[in-house]
Amino acid sequence: MHNESVADLRLASIACAVVGAFLFACAAVAQQRAASSVPEGDSLVSGLVRNPRWWAGIIGDGGGYLMQVIALALGSVLVVQPILVSALVFALPLSARFSGHRIDARTWTIALALTTALAVFLVVGDPTAGDTSAPLRAWLLPLSALLAVVALATAAGLARIDAGWRALLLGTASGLLYGLAAALTKYVTDLFDHGLLAVIGAWQTWVLVAAGIAGVYLQQRAFQVGPLSASLPAVSIAEPIGAAFIGMAVLDERLRANSAGLAITLVAGIVMIVTTILLSRSEAHTATPVAPGTLA
Repeated sequence: MHNESVADLRLASIACAVVGAFLFACAAVAQQRAASSVPEGDSLVSGLVRNPRWWAGIIGDGGGYLMQVIALALGSVLVVQPILVSALVFALPLSARFSGHRIDARTWTIALALTTALAVFLVVGDPTAGDTSAPLRAWLLPLSALLAVVALATAAGLARIDAGWRALLLGTASGLLYGLAAALTKYVTDLFDHGLLAVIGAWQTWVLVAAGIAGVYLQQRAFQVGPLSASLPAVSIAEPIGAAFIGMAVLDERLRANSAGLAITLVAGIVMIVTTILLSRSEAHTATPVAPGTLA
């Protein structure tokens, strides 16, 4: 009887994770279509807030996060996280349906390889909990390095280069900021135990807020300037990489993997980077127009 109960909880967790991944994918597609409809010379923010499709995407994100929380409450992170990564695979056909393009076998292969590599990176590299109360001096160099990469990626993404590269670079900048926010979240939430004044008075709170706002804005810019196949994978891989960098450089986190696991994590990271670049380039070279509204 106990085993049946555990199995039921696992199935419920998997079902919630799948629903969450689908909602995240729908949200990304809706937001990308809303952002891409705003001309670059116009105000992106004002264009988005007036677009019902963008608000539908925000609601989709909220539903996805709710499903993620429920899935994690019912089941293991090692089961839930790889399933949530499948949002990348859900998003491709949804985007193709509305953009009037057919996804070929090569693009599907790249997308599946990326999704698998990201799942392996998250599961095998699963880091230990770190010291979230690291002093400011420990943050200065790693934080400066991460923000410098964000600034360079943003500047390059705003230059007049190929749309796929712009979306990839801006998506990378956004994902790194999301990773920074993720690294700060536990410390800030723990501060609530000491009262609201402790939260307001901590510099980490304001860096978290700034990173979150800037990350959302850069993600929308990535959606605006290029295809979803370039921006969404970049965001998805840069977030865990940014969080892992801050965790290991500042918070004294360590990977749980042994030597073989570290090698697997490294290979997964390389595959993630290569497939993300290939996916951003595949849009221009392999997309075949079909009737709009037709699912490839």
